[in-house]
Amino acid sequence: MINTIVVDELIEADKETVRRLLVESYQQYEHEYSNPEAWEGYLKNIESSLDNPHVDKVLVAKCNQDILGTLQLFQSSEKAYEKPELGIFSPIIRLLAVHPESRGRGIAQELLKASVNYAKSQGASSLYLHSTDKMHKAIKLYEWFGFKRDRTKEFQNHDILVKCYRLDL
Repeated sequence: MINTIVVDELIEADKETVRRLLVESYQQYEHEYSNPEAWEGYLKNIESSLDNPHVDKVLVAKCNQDILGTLQLFQSSEKAYEKPELGIFSPIIRLLAVHPESRGRGIAQELLKASVNYAKSQGASSLYLHSTDKMHKAIKLYEWFGFKRDRTKEFQNHDILVKCYRLDL
């Protein structure tokens, strides 16, 4: 029997479970940070992300009642990053996360498909996301899915180049 992955919007009752999933999913990047304070700041941002009033939609991927993955959608670069100068007025994906024990099951792909459907329902012609070289496996997935690098929408975050990827719909 195949367990079906269902993607839906976050409900309040699942918020703390999703918060833990985010932390557990991003924990693998701790060793990439030479500065412990920078890592702690990043982790605090991840933990508080579900409380961000600018998030348009939080999607969760479930199998039965188990939450296996999540991502957040924003309407613009101003809402997503407080960077209106990027000039992105299409949906932006942030904080795509799949629990480490659930990887390799197509969960991220299902979340990306749901994001494409959402962007199309908003009348958008593109869907964006940003990533860094620290997340090389994620970047491979985005490129496989059809996202192309858009250097015109990239920015520096301290000493890190935050790369932009765009999927034309």
